[in-house]
Amino acid sequence: MEQQPAATRVLVMGATGYVGGRLVPRLLEAGVLVRAASRSTSKLKSRSWASHPMVELAAVDAGDAESLSRAMQGCDTVYYLVHSMNPQHKDFAQSDRQAAQNTITAAEQAGVKRIIYLSGLGEASPDLSKHLQSRAEVGRILQSGKTPVTILRAAMIIGSGSASFEILRYLVDRLPVMITPRWLNTPCQPIAIRNVLTYLVGCLQHPETAGRIFDIGGPDILTYRDLMRIYAEEARLTKRFIIPVPLFTPRLSAYWIHLVTPVSASIARPLAEGLKNPVVCHDLSLREIIPQPLLSVREAIRLALDNIVRQSVESHWTDAGYLPPEETSFPGDPGWAGGTLYRDCRTLCLPGPPEQVWEAIARIGGNTGWYYGDWLWRLRGALDKVLGGVGHRRGRRDASRIAPGDALDFWRVLTVEPAKRLRLLAEMKLPGQAVLEFQLNPTEQGNCELSQTAWFAPRGLGGMLYWYAVMPFHNLIFNGMLRGILRASQH
Repeated sequence: MEQQPAATRVLVMGATGYVGGRLVPRLLEAGVLVRAASRSTSKLKSRSWASHPMVELAAVDAGDAESLSRAMQGCDTVYYLVHSMNPQHKDFAQSDRQAAQNTITAAEQAGVKRIIYLSGLGEASPDLSKHLQSRAEVGRILQSGKTPVTILRAAMIIGSGSASFEILRYLVDRLPVMITPRWLNTPCQPIAIRNVLTYLVGCLQHPETAGRIFDIGGPDILTYRDLMRIYAEEARLTKRFIIPVPLFTPRLSAYWIHLVTPVSASIARPLAEGLKNPVVCHDLSLREIIPQPLLSVREAIRLALDNIVRQSVESHWTDAGYLPPEETSFPGDPGWAGGTLYRDCRTLCLPGPPEQVWEAIARIGGNTGWYYGDWLWRLRGALDKVLGGVGHRRGRRDASRIAPGDALDFWRVLTVEPAKRLRLLAEMKLPGQAVLEFQLNPTEQGNCELSQTAWFAPRGLGGMLYWYAVMPFHNLIFNGMLRGILRASQH
């Protein structure tokens, strides 16, 4: 791979997202100076490449033109990898529209030479899904500025941890018989994540791609039914029986995906609506400019499954999204704030230093479980799914390592201080805001004291009633969890 001149600096917007988190190390390998941007600096700092000497970290909100302008200063190229398809944005199209407009304004002010945008496939038509319409609209807005734009249009991206692949994986893994909508026979042209990354880096190395739109896809054109069959074969599952029915609407499909898979309704619905649209490449000229071996769908699925088995998932769809600053996600002092704050704190003295106990705390959730009453946690997750929440199935990306911004079942990791503190923010449906914290303090005898604290800021009378309703379960679950951590730390 060609080395870039030392002066080349690029801004990666969305550096902690699924694609951005994998693009940054590829750019570093190519000798490119990278300014990695995200709304959360704590998420940026937790990435393995954050301390690389060729990386700068920048806190950027695409909705804030001023922060964008500051981040773009001194950058030749901007990778635009942001989108607003998450629960924080009820109207993701409007949020994306504003972010794109802010980007072209800031790029012109900073003298950026190029913008490279990863968009979605789909031809303009009245039936085009809202998600794909928004992706295309963002491209048009970016092109309306003075900065040359390269647009790469991709269909389904196959890779360990991508939202599309997770939907496919969980549906086929969990349902030996599937009643599906007719979009199962819609043609699509998936592409492996490693091929997407090669194209993104390659565009930087080929200035002739500036100002052009390219379709990128793998060598296979097939249907979603074919995808399910190939996945089942690669996962060594028994034959799956698929029964298409005409009355299964995209809305019902989204609800079904939400209930069966870890993908939330806010993401499942736009993706499900897009499955009705054929997404096949028409302009394949980028293959000649940036030649590379293109993985087949079977090869891409096999590689993704291998990464999951080896627990080497480099980035995950749950990485994206806003992580609130710790001080804003933690309720203030009700004495001056005038609010209600409930607190449940339990402590236990444990033999061994904090470092030993931390190993058990850092593994909590996912396949390890919560050290007590796992069936109750799963029941709470199932209820959350029914109510439209994220549910319990997101698990965790890595079995032993944990970082700010990670999804942890129906929690989001806020703070990680190894051998000292782990703070989690609840993302399940609640009538208020909840935080769960584990804190370790060394004792004079060389052991440690573990404090487990739950805070809850209720929203209205319903929130107050909720707190008192769950208090009996706290006595059972939280005490049991402390004892479970004690046992796990001694093994």
